[in-house]
Amino acid sequence: MLKNKRGAVTLVAMGLLALTLSGCQKHEGPAEKAGKEIDNAISQAGQQIQKVGDNIQGAAKDAQK
Repeated sequence: MLKNKRGAVTLVAMGLLALTLSGCQKHEGPAEKAGKEIDNAISQAGQQIQKVGDNIQGAAKDAQK
């Protein structure tokens, strides 16, 4: 009988833990949204700088010909 009580308590505890964790959804605040926008802007700027560098290298190779 003691095993059944432990099993029931364990089952209830696991159920409560699952409910607690499922209720903890991640909500982004304004700072996190701003941070993601900054990361995106930096990434796009890096891509543009890479394109400019590639264009400069291409122009330098063409000028050497």
